[in-house]
Amino acid sequence: MMRQRVSRFHAAGNAVCSCPMITIRPATAVDQDALGRFGGALMRQHHAADPLRFIQVEHPEAGYGRFLVSQLTNPASVVLVADRAGEVVGYIWAAIEGISWKDLRGPCGYVHDIFVDEPVRGLGAGRALLREAIAWIRAHGRSQVVLWTKTRNDRAKSLFLGTGFRTTMTEMTLDVEPSPSVEIQKPRTAGSAGPGEGPADG
Repeated sequence: MMRQRVSRFHAAGNAVCSCPMITIRPATAVDQDALGRFGGALMRQHHAADPLRFIQVEHPEAGYGRFLVSQLTNPASVVLVADRAGEVVGYIWAAIEGISWKDLRGPCGYVHDIFVDEPVRGLGAGRALLREAIAWIRAHGRSQVVLWTKTRNDRAKSLFLGTGFRTTMTEMTLDVEPSPSVEIQKPRTAGSAGPGEGPADG
């Protein structure tokens, strides 16, 4: 069972107003709409950056929200949210995984998604989410954390590098015309992606 770790961060701001407190807490089923909204935004963000590489489905929010909520009962997975005064402003989804011959790596923690709502970026929510996810992964016996990030997402890469991540792999994509005899597989509906298929960007 996940430890109920709660961290509080006060963002530096204008001296004439009090800065709202950001709390990192485990997600609950009540957060499904917010999780779906942010998951859908994450999908659109990637598709807009490279529509040939990243899929886009219609109205992904409902499916994405259902999928993330389904991970709440998975003991090998964690979904945390950043909460500011009762409003969910970001989330992170991570999991623990075993040895992967495909990826040539040992057991690790994997950060699949991280997203922070645009109006609150720069207040420390992303760093706080990432730190708590890493703490959860360490508590589950993993000493290595892996994630993917888009090539041109400099803001996310700065966050990851500043947290201690290093660049280890570069994905390369070649777009070719399929053979006329090959049936093209349609993208699965939103929410059907399994662990390892989500990008870690925010």
